[in-house]
Amino acid sequence: MRVLPALMMVAALAGPAAAQDDRPETTWRELRPSVVGEHPVEDGAGLVSLEAPKRAEDAAIVPVTLHIAIPEGDARRVKSLTLVVDENPSPVVGTIRFAQGQRHFDLSTRIRVNSYSYVRAIAETEDGGLYMTKAYVKAAGGCSAPAVKDPAEAKAHLGEMRFRAFADRGEAQVQVRHPNYSGLQMDQVTRLYTPAWFVESLSVRQGETPLFSMSGGISISEDPTFRFTYTGNAEPVTVAAKDTEGRVFTRTFPAGNGT
Repeated sequence: MRVLPALMMVAALAGPAAAQDDRPETTWRELRPSVVGEHPVEDGAGLVSLEAPKRAEDAAIVPVTLHIAIPEGDARRVKSLTLVVDENPSPVVGTIRFAQGQRHFDLSTRIRVNSYSYVRAIAETEDGGLYMTKAYVKAAGGCSAPAVKDPAEAKAHLGEMRFRAFADRGEAQVQVRHPNYSGLQMDQVTRLYTPAWFVESLSVRQGETPLFSMSGGISISEDPTFRFTYTGNAEPVTVAAKDTEGRVFTRTFPAGNGT
């Protein structure tokens, strides 16, 4: 699948086709060639689903969850998931990649939604097939909303990482402290726009085994956070991230619950 540069980014609530909102998809028809080229895209029902609120409480931190669930007897594996928000200034939120392919995997994160929009999850299987699910999210102003943290505080804690494992749920969570400026936020003192500055890549591995990697852009919320399917063992977990200014952040957490 061909993906736009980091500043092009989407997300959604999946469900039966009959439950989807019957709204025009003019924007998607315009975006589609840049996101998937001429490749056919099939209905992802039964393979991938996406949860998101129908109406977001805060457009700057809209929770979304991706589920990969390939039925028994189906040999396919998903090698990547691309999240798109049609109406965002940079529609492609990011792409999650799995080095070994996945049959069952859950991943949650938080994104910005700039105006009422379809959010889409596009799964690519190892044989090159593309499968999409979508949901309509009512939210506005997420990309231009002021940062929650003071710039000085954000820089003081830049790159700090947290890792927690939840053995009873088979999950773990990773967070990277970073303002993830969108380039559309105005400094309330200077009245100037703060330049875009965000985490453009992140990877998580357990020992030498890659769990997933992410390439993203301005639509990932402040302090990027990912919760994902995880089975703990005696091996440490290493998180590595790089931002658009070339800063690299890496931390290895000992086996256990992390910190």
